[in-house]
Amino acid sequence: MVQALFAQINSGNKRIENTAISEDGTIISRDQNSSEINVTLSGKTKYTDYKIFSHKRDTTYVDTTLSIQKEYKFNYLRKDLFEFLEFHNQGQQLNNLGYSFNNVQRLPDIGFTAKQASYFEIDDIKYFEVPTPTSEILYRTGLQQGQVLDAFFSANFSRRLNVSIAYKGLRSLGAYRRALVSNGNFRSSFHYRTKNNQYQVRGHLTTQDFFHQENGGLPEVSLQNFIADEEEFENRARLDVNLNDAESIFDSSRFYLEHSFKLIASKDTVNNKDFSNLKVGHIYTTETKNYDFTQTSITTNIFGDASSSNPASTKVETKTTNNEVNLEFNSKYVLGKFKAKANLTSYTHGYDTILNSNSQINKLKINGNAISFGADWNAKIKNFKLNADAGITPGNGRLSGNYIKAEAILEKDSVFSLKGTLLLNSKSPNFNTILHQSIYDDYNWQNENFSNVNTRDLGFDLQSKWLNASLNLTNIDNYTYFNENSQPDQFEDQIVYLKVKANKEFKVGKFALDNTLMYQNVSSGSAVFRVPEFVTRNTLYYADYWFKGKPMLVNIGVTFKYFTAYNANAYNPLLAEFRIQNDEEIGFPTFDVFFNAQVRRTRLFLKIDNATSSLTGRNYFSAPNYPYRDFTIRFGLVWNWFI
Repeated sequence: MVQALFAQINSGNKRIENTAISEDGTIISRDQNSSEINVTLSGKTKYTDYKIFSHKRDTTYVDTTLSIQKEYKFNYLRKDLFEFLEFHNQGQQLNNLGYSFNNVQRLPDIGFTAKQASYFEIDDIKYFEVPTPTSEILYRTGLQQGQVLDAFFSANFSRRLNVSIAYKGLRSLGAYRRALVSNGNFRSSFHYRTKNNQYQVRGHLTTQDFFHQENGGLPEVSLQNFIADEEEFENRARLDVNLNDAESIFDSSRFYLEHSFKLIASKDTVNNKDFSNLKVGHIYTTETKNYDFTQTSITTNIFGDASSSNPASTKVETKTTNNEVNLEFNSKYVLGKFKAKANLTSYTHGYDTILNSNSQINKLKINGNAISFGADWNAKIKNFKLNADAGITPGNGRLSGNYIKAEAILEKDSVFSLKGTLLLNSKSPNFNTILHQSIYDDYNWQNENFSNVNTRDLGFDLQSKWLNASLNLTNIDNYTYFNENSQPDQFEDQIVYLKVKANKEFKVGKFALDNTLMYQNVSSGSAVFRVPEFVTRNTLYYADYWFKGKPMLVNIGVTFKYFTAYNANAYNPLLAEFRIQNDEEIGFPTFDVFFNAQVRRTRLFLKIDNATSSLTGRNYFSAPNYPYRDFTIRFGLVWNWFI
């Protein structure tokens, strides 16, 4: 059995020899961190043999070390949630403290975005190459009753064939009434290549389901009792909630297959060859998403008038199928790799019947087909890289649009990396803003006149041993949102949004102070686009090896997080969407205390969330009517096996 394994070297789009790059992007020399890096493995196996491939084929390694970034990512989503505001129970929706528009979205989605916070997209699926069977288990306690378990197993049947299987399950009761969360994410992936790499294939299968009880937040009397910190309501289950019989279910399945065949291959790629390879590829994707909001009784005081006193299923389904064919070649004339591609896409979105007799809806479903064309380009000139991706879908249907994403990267040895990005994207709003049905009169619409949302994002990113920083300037035309009445609307003017983010860690001996600060400004469109002006997170922690022989590394510290008050979006459980509101500002500090330890390949996590809640007053909310979590103690671990 393998006895030890080195940390992941995760550089995104770059790999730098003789250096390690931490998860926050800081470049560290091997000599500076030799106690962690110079770990040997039994036999001839090296840590670099345990590879993880992203969808974009970036390579990282299985990570068994402990760092402050591991503390930030030890949550249900396993992501750094600096730009998000969690609800009290894990697995619930997330409110936004900041927004990112630097990823291409070629097609509109079903919507109901609040239920997709923990959804695994195509880009989230990992592929593996491991010399021995490899597994990982994450366990984390839930709130009141329940727990999280996230496990994967990967094995190579040969050097060229790998199969992996993973499942993340959550069941957490929550502190308030009707706050149960029960989620499941199943993923299975594989990749195979022939002996001479002439044929390569990879694919994955996912099935995901998210069941949430919806309580609608606290009514006015319960809010007053919460804010006043009445002793008899310290047990939060004693507080009344707005909804007592509402539930939502979001589920999905997806199959993805990508394969390519090399038509021309040069054995000598050093000499001047016009082509080092030429290959043809095909990608097939089919995905189905469903959302259903159910009640056993009608609550007109919450959602307004209804066409019937008998609740009906509001299940809506979106199915998308895409076929792509592409031709890829390497050439000295294009300085790298060029790929031309064409896509044939079909979609259908809708309901099985008319749900509301009072509505003016005359369509059960919207559907269509589209052909799109595009190209990718990846070039490298010494330390300078250029990447570009573009596509266009002509026509006037719901899938029509275009996008261009370009990035230029300059790397200077292990000193710094500077990246500039430009994104131009035009696509239809999500389907639930176009067609939606409900038994409640106010939640029926058919907005076939909605225009494409046009997004332009210019970004700069600096990663160095001195400072990590990013800047994004975003303009949005036809910004689509849900107004105060929970109706979809498009903003007539332009959104102008600036986001500046910086991170720096200071170390003195065994102590460190990690600081992240974000400044945001909405110079146009602040009436519908809401963000706090400042968000800060500061972590003071102690790190050292304990006991003779240094068998255990510990991280002990406290994290302070604060965001300035702003009109945070309100949550609508029927739509599973956030809407704007002008009645309440939210902004508060939190202190989280943690004790983490690493023993060989096991990382242990003990955390106290909102440790000072009894001292700062009960003014902490995730959204209007939805209190943030109280003082909570959580325990968990991450454990790797290498057989």
